[in-house]
Amino acid sequence: MNYPSIFNDVLGPVMRGPSSSHCAASVRIGKSIYQMMKGNIKKVTFLFDTMGSLATTHESQGSDMGLCAGLLNCEPDDETLLSYKEAIDKANINVQYFTDCLNDAHPNTYRIEVSNEIEKHSMIAISTGGGMFEITKIDDVSISYIGDRYFCLIKSSIENLENIPEIFNNPNLVKHSNNYCIINSFDSIDNTLLVKLTENNIWFSYFEPVIPIRKPENLNIPFITVKEMIDYNKDKHLSLPELAVKYESIRGGISENEVIDKMKHYVSIWKKSIDDGLKGTNYKDRILGSQSPQLISNMNTETLLKAPLTNTIIAYVTALMEVKSSMGVIIAAPTAGSCGAVPGAIIGTAEALNYSNDKIVDAFLAAGLIGIFISAHATFAAEVGGCQAECGAGSGMAAAALTTFISNDFKQGLCAASLALQNILGMVCDPVANRVEVPCLGKNVMAATNALSCANMALANYDCIVPLDQVISTMYMVGKSLPHELRCTALGGLSICNASKKIETDLKNNCYKQNSNCHCQ
Repeated sequence: MNYPSIFNDVLGPVMRGPSSSHCAASVRIGKSIYQMMKGNIKKVTFLFDTMGSLATTHESQGSDMGLCAGLLNCEPDDETLLSYKEAIDKANINVQYFTDCLNDAHPNTYRIEVSNEIEKHSMIAISTGGGMFEITKIDDVSISYIGDRYFCLIKSSIENLENIPEIFNNPNLVKHSNNYCIINSFDSIDNTLLVKLTENNIWFSYFEPVIPIRKPENLNIPFITVKEMIDYNKDKHLSLPELAVKYESIRGGISENEVIDKMKHYVSIWKKSIDDGLKGTNYKDRILGSQSPQLISNMNTETLLKAPLTNTIIAYVTALMEVKSSMGVIIAAPTAGSCGAVPGAIIGTAEALNYSNDKIVDAFLAAGLIGIFISAHATFAAEVGGCQAECGAGSGMAAAALTTFISNDFKQGLCAASLALQNILGMVCDPVANRVEVPCLGKNVMAATNALSCANMALANYDCIVPLDQVISTMYMVGKSLPHELRCTALGGLSICNASKKIETDLKNNCYKQNSNCHCQ
């Protein structure tokens, strides 16, 4: 069973770039290549399926920059992403990209060949949404590595490995066949073992965790569906934030105070990102220029309809999206393409109505818990489920979060999330000019304002009719029913209209003008 983490799968990573499933995940894939090759990389080729998402989007949505930064052992929020071409050239690493008809099962599949003067290896990896990834194969060995454990692949016969007894110190962590051995551990692997492998000329690849929350042994998660959570809470009467803290503490093997402190740190990052966006951002290679300051400057004039709370939310959502599009630091929530809706709704509401920072932290914890159920039973990947998996999921998370400002009744939060998700079923992903900006900004704003409406409906005891578990499973079914042209491939919808194609050409030719009124004519 998949047991997601709030800080791994739902709120995070802290990153730069237009897309978490393209950019942040590719950083982590690149870091895994770096670890496999022990830092000695000379040539890498990436092969993408022409029927998948990456063939058309790997450059414009940030996979290239993420992969190159990862090959240099950078983190997803490293400034190297801004100058990745120069950095990879300086490192003398030859990186090439190819496409072919491969019939890959997952639309975000990376087929990789990497070499140096001594050795050559292959890898298959997939981006699973929201910055998460999985390595499924190294050379001829099928594995499952998602970056949340210490992991060692040793290629040798069992007879040779029996001469190194340290391998078998904990048989519960070791999997082996005739010609390879895998060690998968919550704790770091003893360096004595790695030295012995090297001395015996046995090839191994050692991976350290590349995501923040590790997975302990023998997890005893109290719930993973909404129904299980309701049953668990019958005699406890906990709020959504309290349930979130319980869940994440057990899932990550960390204390409840550590969970709260980490969320406080994330809130400080979100607030800084909003402030940076409202001051104005500059970045040449994007469709939309800085617009959020315009809304703020007009809020007390007669040029806008009087809706202070809604307008604050719109401004904050826009500010976050503009920081993302200018390669500033943001937090995927649950993805980079939907990074504005949840924090924009929560922080916008809190600041407009003077709620405390502790209430903001609680709201994000509630949002994270709703995201756990979506991650476990559906997807955050637009390439799999369309934009309902990104902005739609964010709207459900935000709706539940907003109820916590008024009520401790966790069932009202569940109702709000159900209503919000019901409203966004079927939302397609069709980025204009192959960029994560239009109609992404509008969809984030819609997700946030839908969340506000649904939170108030739930607080007024409206009946959501369909339980949240059933809405989530329906969302996943609907997403898989969408044609692949409408799932972040830039092959359908607004992606292929004349305006989109003209903007794409103008951006390539460096003659595009941001915020030009003539675009709407």
